Amino acid sequence: MGKSDTATPRERYRAQVRTEIKEHAWQQIATAGTSALSLNAIAKQMGVSGPALYRYFAGRDELITELIRDAYRSLADTLGAAAAEGADLSGLAHVLRGWALADPHRYFLLYGTPVPGYHAPDDTTAISSEIMATLLTACAALTQGVQGAQDAPFADHLEKHRAWAGDHPAPPAALHLAMSFWTRMHGVLSLELAGHFTGMGFDPDRLFAAELDALLA
Repeated sequence: MGKSDTATPRERYRAQVRTEIKEHAWQQIATAGTSALSLNAIAKQMGVSGPALYRYFAGRDELITELIRDAYRSLADTLGAAAAEGADLSGLAHVLRGWALADPHRYFLLYGTPVPGYHAPDDTTAISSEIMATLLTACAALTQGVQGAQDAPFADHLEKHRAWAGDHPAPPAALHLAMSFWTRMHGVLSLELAGHFTGMGFDPDRLFAAELDALLA
């Protein structure tokens, strides 16, 4: 029996209102950016008083945190499901791109410019660590038996500075590949989603594929 099956009518109503608030928040973010997010503006859209909404979210930062949790959870589950179905690192890259293109505002909330004055709590970092763990596992499988990359100076540096990898036992070559994957794929995605390729006359999908091929080579 799921949690929703045992929830009281009051709890279900509260969950529905919180969901509606988050939907309005995403609309605001799409229109004016995260920095302009306002609970009072959402209350006006919903036809209720500002104080009424504060019964569901204590303030703007709590609402942003909830949106970030939802976004990280969505990406972690999407990549995790793909990996469980056998997707390798190349497959995960395309899953990541598909997820980003499906909702650029959600992507930029996680990987765009930090919101001024906002600091994410530790539990959001824990969810993001699941994403990195999925990638590290794929990188470890791809680099198994590879010696050359393990001797690279940066790989050696990462082996000594691996807090970002959590407790994942990935060897140096996998750490190096994962970091390169993360920076290069997000670099291309961020430029594409921000519209910097518009008018340049090439297919961003082909650029993404070419960068991925070069990385895996």
